[in-house]
Amino acid sequence: MKKGIIGKKIGMTQIFDEVGNVIPVTVIEAGPCVVAQVKTVENDGYNAVQLGFVDEKEKHLTKAEIGHFAKAGVANKKYLKEFRLDDISGYSVGNAVTADVFAAGDKIDVTGITKGRGYTGAIKRWNLHLLGKTHGIGPIHRQSGSMGVIDPARIFKNKKMAGQYGNEQVTVLNLNVVKVDKDNNLIAVKGAIPGARGGIVFIRDSVKA
Repeated sequence: MKKGIIGKKIGMTQIFDEVGNVIPVTVIEAGPCVVAQVKTVENDGYNAVQLGFVDEKEKHLTKAEIGHFAKAGVANKKYLKEFRLDDISGYSVGNAVTADVFAAGDKIDVTGITKGRGYTGAIKRWNLHLLGKTHGIGPIHRQSGSMGVIDPARIFKNKKMAGQYGNEQVTVLNLNVVKVDKDNNLIAVKGAIPGARGGIVFIRDSVKA
């Protein structure tokens, strides 16, 4: 059965497998989440489960959000995420979804917001080559080279230039679940995932597994 959960990135560490190999992992606090809504093909045109994560005070929510949680009969949540699933028979409003929906060895996709770096030059943003530092080239070295040609005498779209870098949604595919700690709601995933420590991430079954 397809599944998903909302989590919070705790940070990176390393663990050892049975033969002593070091495995770099990212630790994610996954859930507990609550099912706030179940969508069906008959009512909504598709099957999906809406999960809520982290309790929130009522004064920080809109009237529509307060009404949504009241109708479902669940506690107010700060984060909501909808996961489209082929089979929703195992879910009902008010059910808890915990880290043990995944198991060691599962393949997952993790979606998060990357670290924002603000307005950044082309060298850092696009990893362009530096300009020469000798033979009279300068005084500026950390800028892109020629921007265009005489004909058509304009800059084409998608030219790699300075601008906003980071703070965008990124999904990393086919990550391995190394360990699941049900008691502490923790999932250890091999490798790195997007975002800073404390950032919210969405975990689902790998679409390519």
